[in-house]
Amino acid sequence: MHRHRQLGFRACAALGARAAWLCAASLFGQAMAALPAAETVIATQVQQFALDAAQHQAPGRRVVVQVGALDPRLRLAPCERTQPYLAGTQRLWGRSRVGVRCVQGASAWNVFLPVSVKVFGIAAVAAAPLQAGTVLAATDLSQAEVDLAENVSNALTDPAHAIGRTLLRAIVAGQTLRESHLRPRVWFAAGDEVRLVARGNGFHAVSTGQALTLGIEGQLARARTDSGRVVVGSPVGRREIELTQ
Repeated sequence: MHRHRQLGFRACAALGARAAWLCAASLFGQAMAALPAAETVIATQVQQFALDAAQHQAPGRRVVVQVGALDPRLRLAPCERTQPYLAGTQRLWGRSRVGVRCVQGASAWNVFLPVSVKVFGIAAVAAAPLQAGTVLAATDLSQAEVDLAENVSNALTDPAHAIGRTLLRAIVAGQTLRESHLRPRVWFAAGDEVRLVARGNGFHAVSTGQALTLGIEGQLARARTDSGRVVVGSPVGRREIELTQ
C-alpha cells in the first residue's frame, strides 16, 4: 500500500501545477482514510504545516508534500491539541521530518513524522547524454521544470552559469545539472592580490589583501589584509573573496 502511494505521488508530480495539486490531494485523502482518527488529524496538520513552511521558504515555487506514517509501535495518549513544529533552523527540502507535540492533554508527548518535500522550478538539464570531462557549451543544455529539492546539491537555474565549466561525472539526457556535477573553479592562487568584500546590514566594504591559499569554489580561503590581519571567506569570482561574518 505504501509503495503504491509513493508511485502515485510521483505520477502526480509529473502533471501540470493545478492537476498535480488535485492529484496529490486525492491521493493524500485516500491515504488518510486508511489511518486511525488520531493519526489522520496529526497527518493532516503536518501536511498543511509542511506545505505552508515550504512555500514560505521557496516563494512562487510549486510545492508537493508527502507525509509518511508514524512508527506503528507508538501508542500515543489521547491529546486535545497537537502542534507541529520544525527543529531549530531546519529547512523543509527533500527528505525531512516535522515534529508534533501534545500541548494540551493528560500526558505530554513528542513525535516526528517523515515528510518528502518536492519544490519545482525551471533549471538546466542535459540536452543529451554527456560524458565526464565535457566542457559544457550552450548546445549541451536545455531547460525544464525539475524537483529542485531532489538533491542537496543546488540545481543550476541559469544555464549561463554552466557554460565553459567541466563535468566531473557523466549525466544522462534530461538529468538536472547540479553544482556537484561540475569541477570547482579555481579563482586565484596563493600569493595573488585579491579583493576582500564584506557585506552586512546597511554596509558594503571593499579592501585588498594577499591570498594565503588557493581560491577553490565552494571551499573557504584565507587572505592577509594590508594591515596584517588574517581573514577567511568564500572565493566568489576572479581574485575576489567574500568575507565570512
